[in-house]
Amino acid sequence: MSHFSTVKTQLRKKEFLKQALIDLGYVPNEGENLVRGYRGQTVKAQMTVEMSKGADIGFRWNEGSKSYELVTDLDLWKQSIPIERFLAQVTQRYALNTVLNSTAQEGFQVSEQKQNLDGSIELVVTRWDS
Repeated sequence: MSHFSTVKTQLRKKEFLKQALIDLGYVPNEGENLVRGYRGQTVKAQMTVEMSKGADIGFRWNEGSKSYELVTDLDLWKQSIPIERFLAQVTQRYALNTVLNSTAQEGFQVSEQKQNLDGSIELVVTRWDS
């Protein structure tokens, strides 16, 4: 018998979570939606990604931790990468979008952004003071 699993995260800002999913090629649906699992079971989440294979992926707001938690049916996970790697990629893109937003607000511009073979991202920002 399958069931939904919840994974705690440090993802707190919806707009950066949404952009991270888009950056990774997913189509997130905002609003109160249902995450589909085993034999039609569902659970509510504030952001969902409908998957063609396996269970859907959802992120629901946890008021206690003030963060989004990932919710999915792990027994039906049929994606090309393990759930841990998926969450690591989402977290990395979330962090990148957070940094890009913060640096832009401080007047910095991206002068170089490079994706390394090991999966890390190098970012160089500059600001010219007058």
